[in-house]
Amino acid sequence: MARDLIEGRPEDAGLSPAGLDGVDAGLQSLIDKGELAGAVTLVARHGRIVRRSVLGVDDRDSGRPLKTDTLFRIFSMTKPVTAVAMMILHDQGLWKPEDPVSKFLPAWSNMRVFTGLDDAGEPLTAAADRDPTVGDLMTHTAGITYGSTDEPLDRLYKAARIWESADLAQFAAKIGALPLAYQPGTKWVYSLAMDVQGAIIEALTGQTLADFMHENIFAPLGMIDTGFFATDEQKPRLARLYRSSTTGPGLKPLDRSPMLTDHMSPPKVPSGGGGLVSTLDDYARFAQMILNRGELGGKRIVSPEAVTLMATNHLSDELINGGFGVGNMQIRPGFGYGFNGAVFTDPIAAGLPVGRGTYEWDGAAGTWFWVDFENDLIFVGMIQRFEISGKMTNAQQFTQKLLADAIIPGA
Repeated sequence: MARDLIEGRPEDAGLSPAGLDGVDAGLQSLIDKGELAGAVTLVARHGRIVRRSVLGVDDRDSGRPLKTDTLFRIFSMTKPVTAVAMMILHDQGLWKPEDPVSKFLPAWSNMRVFTGLDDAGEPLTAAADRDPTVGDLMTHTAGITYGSTDEPLDRLYKAARIWESADLAQFAAKIGALPLAYQPGTKWVYSLAMDVQGAIIEALTGQTLADFMHENIFAPLGMIDTGFFATDEQKPRLARLYRSSTTGPGLKPLDRSPMLTDHMSPPKVPSGGGGLVSTLDDYARFAQMILNRGELGGKRIVSPEAVTLMATNHLSDELINGGFGVGNMQIRPGFGYGFNGAVFTDPIAAGLPVGRGTYEWDGAAGTWFWVDFENDLIFVGMIQRFEISGKMTNAQQFTQKLLADAIIPGA
């Protein structure tokens, strides 16, 4: 039976209390400088939760406190959850990485690649060398984008009103009708690939993405507060949103999310790329399941082989050295990409003190996590700050450096 998460003392898990205090002190310094309103974090090693920290406040105006059960919009930390949903179906033999997406979504056949605009402003295209595969979708190399810039191709995404679709099937079909941004497999471009995966999950199972995730991931793992919207009962626990100021230091409160997903009502198009809300302990259970190679408390979610496939780099050296990335997740030597998350293949080369094979990702409003297989450790951090100034400290890398000092050698 795979271990469940239990409460424990740092010393019993090979962690220094003073080192953990250093992590808290570091985050508190960011709060004191006005970079964060507050943060909640959880550290677990050898299956023992050794530190939950609640720092700062949720709402700086009212003084409303943060709590360990505060509900956070985790945005792109949804992506690893979608990876697990896909790997459940992979374990069932329902797809292979080399399968063309068109096998499951017919609109994705005979794809063409955008090459520019003609004199009349109409798109020019060329035939794709091959159709995108599911493996391409899992690694952001399928040829699609997020459709969020003012570039000519992204204007086609906006004109297609993909987020106004009736459901995920229509959403994915609209994307399949658009030209690709590049030949599949030749670039790494952050994209709507995980949202398209949601359409594949629905096509393969006949269930909604929300129902499939609840039945196969959230319920068996005891993730009682995770879903695609905050219920009426949960809304009072939803964290306050902030963004970094563009005019000076500090934070500006937001009355609503600037993202397309509002998290306040059941979505017509549930976003496998960024749609979930969750809590500190819920996501820790998900992360520990990955660390346990697919099992938690006797409940197997995916096979060990599926977790290995998720947490193995699938990018070529050419892509690793191609200058690709998004935000603080810059693909580089030692830092590649698995399925729906980044992988440290050589932490020294990547410049961060985590174990080899560590799997991680973050969210648009600053939530972050990593699963360190080598050190048998998970870390989950939750904040709600959109960083648009480019001057704020990256909490994930900051805490990775601090936590390294807490690990007792040989323990």
